[in-house]
Amino acid sequence: MSAVDFDHLSKYMKYSPAARDILQEPERETKIQLRLKLSETESISAESYVVYHCTVRGPAKGGIRMAPNVTMEEVGRLAELMTWKTALVKIPFGGGKSGIRIDPSPLTSFIKAAFLKEWVAQMRRDLEKGVYVPAPDMNSGPTDMAVIFGEMHIPECVTGKPIGVGGLPGRLEATGRGVATITRLAAEQVLKQSPKDLTVAIQGFGNVGSFTAMYCQEMGFKVVAISDVTGGLHNPQGFDIPRLMRHVKEAKFIEGFPGTKITNEELLKLPVDMLIPAAAEDAITEQNCRWVQAKVIIEGANGPLTPAADHMMRERGVPIVPDILANAGGVSASYVEWHVSKSGAMTTKEEVLKSVDNKLEDAWNRMRAAVSSCKCDMRTGAELVALDELQTALRDRNWI
Repeated sequence: MSAVDFDHLSKYMKYSPAARDILQEPERETKIQLRLKLSETESISAESYVVYHCTVRGPAKGGIRMAPNVTMEEVGRLAELMTWKTALVKIPFGGGKSGIRIDPSPLTSFIKAAFLKEWVAQMRRDLEKGVYVPAPDMNSGPTDMAVIFGEMHIPECVTGKPIGVGGLPGRLEATGRGVATITRLAAEQVLKQSPKDLTVAIQGFGNVGSFTAMYCQEMGFKVVAISDVTGGLHNPQGFDIPRLMRHVKEAKFIEGFPGTKITNEELLKLPVDMLIPAAAEDAITEQNCRWVQAKVIIEGANGPLTPAADHMMRERGVPIVPDILANAGGVSASYVEWHVSKSGAMTTKEEVLKSVDNKLEDAWNRMRAAVSSCKCDMRTGAELVALDELQTALRDRNWI
């Protein structure tokens, strides 16, 4: 089932039935069997799923997820989100995603690298041609992207690389920076208040959550609650985020940092101004959304609200900034890295983050214009803007 409700969008704009048919189904789904012999008696194997949802606007772009329970359906849903996200922020990429059905935690770095090389061997033709441009995702990071680069020796074939091997300064921070920028815009234009007068709770303190917290604090917000897999912490006076990040760098988790212990579920119920779910998908459900007291929700993670929860929150009049806008800072920076890798140019962290700010602010303004003219919610507004971009490209390519 498509992540976008086309029947709902039809209330606000006319679109081609052919465009709907194309965008409701992935272009290509591939299942790959990966096998690696470790010794005479030991081997490992896993299924890998690669989905290209729509490449009408450019090569499929999306990360490589490594998890023991990843499915083709999950990968397909994430690939579709990338189609809409790249269209919304006007980046010449399409939607793609990969999943490798394995738990990488028990693997040594050597075995994990060897396993990724097997994946590259299966995907080599698409990587050479630039049909698919992978990036880090759950349980994959810059070192893994360096493995792919090392096998291909094509700088633009992968993004999210370490800075020393053609990576981009600021790429690590880019998604969190984008979430914080959108949070600031929501504060100023939706709540019509200054960040210094507002409180923020962030569920998740990984890459996205931690840098979101850091930039939110720099912008003046008071970050009063954070959480990770060990649970949450609450401090009505606000946390010292750089100090907390140093603690997590040493201890791996937020556990042990000063603050009142709370659960991830309790964090969602706090009476804060801005709630940023930046951890797992489907964190806010039909069951727990009735306890959410935040004035605005910013979707830092992909799909943190179930469809039922999203409907219930909108019925209550709670503004929700959708994931395809809020966390698009990562793919915006990935485009810069891809472009720089192709051209051989160099850029600075400041230039990258400024580019992220500009891309997301422009998308925010176009989304808000759609909301104003159509009298709709922000998710609908963002999807309408993206659909217009996609339909134009489909016509330009003579696909419809």
